Order: sequence, then structure tokens, then C-alpha cells
Amino acid sequence: MERKVRVRFAPSPTGALHLGGVRTALFNYLFARHYGGDFLLRIEDTDQTRYVPGAEEYIIESLKWCGLKVDEGVGAGGEYGPYRQSERKAIYKAYAEQLIASGNAYYSFDTAEELDALRKACEEQGETFIYNARSRKKLKNSLNLSPEEVEKLLNNGTSYVIRFKMPENEELCLHDVIRGEVHFNSSLLDDKVLYKSDGMPTYHLANIVDDHLMKITHVIRGEEWLPSLPLHVLLYKAFGWEDTMPVFAHLPLILKPVGNGKLSKRDGNKMGFPVFPMEFTDPATGEKWHGYKEDGYFPEAFINMLALLGWNPGTEQEIFSMQELCELFTLDRVKKSGAKFDPEKTKWFNHKYLVAKSDAELATLVGETLTAEQLEFNRSKVERICGLMKERYNFVKDLYEDCRFFFVAPTEYNEKDCKKYWKDDAPVLMKELLELLKSINDYSFQNTEKVISAWITEKQLGFGKVMNPFRVAIVGAAKGPHMFDVIEIIGKEETIRRMEKAIATL
Repeated sequence: MERKVRVRFAPSPTGALHLGGVRTALFNYLFARHYGGDFLLRIEDTDQTRYVPGAEEYIIESLKWCGLKVDEGVGAGGEYGPYRQSERKAIYKAYAEQLIASGNAYYSFDTAEELDALRKACEEQGETFIYNARSRKKLKNSLNLSPEEVEKLLNNGTSYVIRFKMPENEELCLHDVIRGEVHFNSSLLDDKVLYKSDGMPTYHLANIVDDHLMKITHVIRGEEWLPSLPLHVLLYKAFGWEDTMPVFAHLPLILKPVGNGKLSKRDGNKMGFPVFPMEFTDPATGEKWHGYKEDGYFPEAFINMLALLGWNPGTEQEIFSMQELCELFTLDRVKKSGAKFDPEKTKWFNHKYLVAKSDAELATLVGETLTAEQLEFNRSKVERICGLMKERYNFVKDLYEDCRFFFVAPTEYNEKDCKKYWKDDAPVLMKELLELLKSINDYSFQNTEKVISAWITEKQLGFGKVMNPFRVAIVGAAKGPHMFDVIEIIGKEETIRRMEKAIATL
């Protein structure tokens, strides 16, 4: 019988969630939804020295903002809990001891100072010290000590770690869904610590035990975990869990926009774009990091952009709803090579989502800012403004900033535009235009266009000679949509008031 797909996103609460982490969560989520499976959230907090207060809450809030609903795990519950590794501490010791009993692991009593001295001695000879099949034969561990000596050390409370006993010179041919066959030789691998002297498991042991107990069917994680694959597969074999071992898939790296290497949080600060889904303040340093949410990105645009970093649908389509992504996503379309991050393309995605939003939806967003600024507005007018303006912008905040003149009369006028357009006979023409505007009662686009155009033609004036200074008077700068749209929206009274003020001021 085929097992139900169960995948997990298992971050460590060591800081803000990098967009590479969000993409890992997204690909797990899409895979689960595609196959009607479960998406779990597990917090891997075994390394208490790197724990950052507030990081776990930040991870949960970020996933919510991104629209990635957790089926089971931290914050959602479930029958395989607890889902925080620090709360599962009692589980791991028995598994570590099981590996010792089966001869797949051993107690190591070497002190940190002794190991440092060995590393230094090797460095002086131009070598690298590895705790492995060769070196372990000469070190202080239960493979070399008598059972009585081991028991005595344990009873005396001597500090120890439990290490995995890596097989000697074994060729390992392992399968990765994205990369195909990957080869390792066990002699080049070290005897990793599985259980630490502080009574906590390391990532490797806790990860395998939890994935097994939580019935995880597919492990989809970043490429940086590929070197751990042989150890993880050997641990499954050592426990006798080969039949239920998950399928592994290692996602390509997200690369810097320029140059080579993995995208880091520092790159965002240097190049002026966020690398975190939401704003985060480091409690230790007080350092503040930008977030996509606070920078005005729509979560759907952010997710759409991330989905196409390393995966493609095999078509030219670029805009996908979450539902479409769930239907289309499979691991065979994930690329092996790294995906270059493009901040400009991310803005393009946001623009596409902004333009696709209804005028009513955008009016609600713009209305929130108008309310916050205590500005009066007419809802239907705001909708009309959004319809006129949205094609020009990537962000709602920019749309708002540039259409603010509809609600607030200019208090100052753009100096460069004044020099260019408010010169020679412009003041005289504007006074004549003001009288004409006073005589018009129907301020619809069609009527004002007809009346003013006829007046310009009759006086044999260039259109720009009238409309440019007119725009400066009403808007305060040479920007905005068609002037007949502008005056229809602000109305006759406001148009005349602004014209009189501009003539008096300029």
C-alpha cells in the first residue's frame, strides 16, 4: 500500500527566516498539496547556544503571511508531537544507546582540548584532522577501552559524546530525486557526533528519529544538506528502518544577483532589497532587517517569484496563483543548478499583481492610508483614481504617494517644472483659462476636453503651452494622468481654488 505523502519544514530558531528557507517551506508545501499529503512544521532547537528569542514566533508568522498553511506541527498540533525538538529530549537517548548496542555508534571521551591539540598538530603537518575510521583507533573511546573502563568513566560522570561509527572504505551510491545518483566514499567522512554531553541530540540523530516517528515520506531540503545524506542513509540502515526511509531531494542554491555564491542576508543590505519575508530586529544586536511585507510586496507576488527560483513549469507562463502552483508542482521540474535572484524581477511580479487587483481592492488599501492620515475621501473617486493610475506603479505606497494630489492641494510647486512651463505669457493664459473654467458647469472629461480644446484652437495656441502650466497649477508638478480626468475627479470648486492659489503664488 502506498504511503500518504508527509513532508516537513524544520527550521532552527536561530534568527529571521531567509528567503531560501521560505522557498524550502514553499516547495514542501506545494509538493504536499499536489499529492494530497500533509505539511508539517517542526522546530529544530537542539542547539540551545544559537537560540534567538522571538525567532520561532517570527517563523510561524512568516509562513502565515506567505499563505503556507501548516497541517500539523508547532502551532497546529497533531498526533506525532511534541513538534519542538527541545520538548522531545527524553526520546533520543534510547535511540543513541540502541546504536551503541548494535555496534553502529560508540562513546567518545576525548576532551575538547585534546581534540584541539590534535587539529593543531595536523595543521602543522599540512593535514586536516578527521575523527574517522583511521584516527578513532588511537583515541579515547569505547572502541579502544575495555567495557570495565567505559563503565567506570560513565559512572564517574566523565563528559562524553556518542559518535556514529562510519564504515571503513565503503562506496555509497545514493539516490536524490533532483540530482539522480550521488556517490560518496565512507573513508572521506567523519564519525559525526549524534548525542552531546549536555544530554541533547545533534541535528543528525534528532532529524532521523523524528522523521521516522513522524512518518515523513519525502525530505525536501537545501543543497547545503547534501554532504549529510550518506550519514542519514546509514543511520536509517543502522536502525533497520530502510523500508520506510524517506525519498531525498536537495534543492539548488539561491545565488547572488551579481557575482558568484549563495545569496546572504548581507547582500540584501548592500544592494537595497529584503532577503526576509517580514521585518526582523535582532534582539542581541538591535540590528533591523527589511521585510517584503513591510516594503509593500503582496504575499502572492513574493510566493510567485520564489516558486520560479529553481523550478519551472515547462511553459512560458510566469504568473501563477497558489492553486495553479499546487496543481503543477513536481520535483522532476526542479533544476540542479543554482538560481540567480533578481530583485528587479521581484518588483515586476509585484507590479503584475498590483495591476491585476480590482480597483475596489486597491481603493481599500489606499483608503487605509488616507484614513491613517485623516484625509477625507470619496470611495468611488478613489476607485476611479486607482483605475487611472495603477499601470504606472510596482507598489501601492508609490501609487498613493503619486495620487496624493487628488486629496491634498499642492502647498509648493516643483521648481524645475515651474521654470520650464510657468514662463512668458503663462500667467496671462492661466488667468484666461481660470475665467473659462468658472463658466463651465459640467466637469465631465468629455465636456471639459471639448470646451478647453475649442478655446485653445480658437486662440491658435499650442496644446502644451496651456496644459503644462495648467498641470503645474493643479498638481504642483508635471506628473499625473490626463488633466481632464484630474479636474473631473477633484471637481469645479477645488479646480478653481487651486488655479487662484497658483496664479497668486507663482
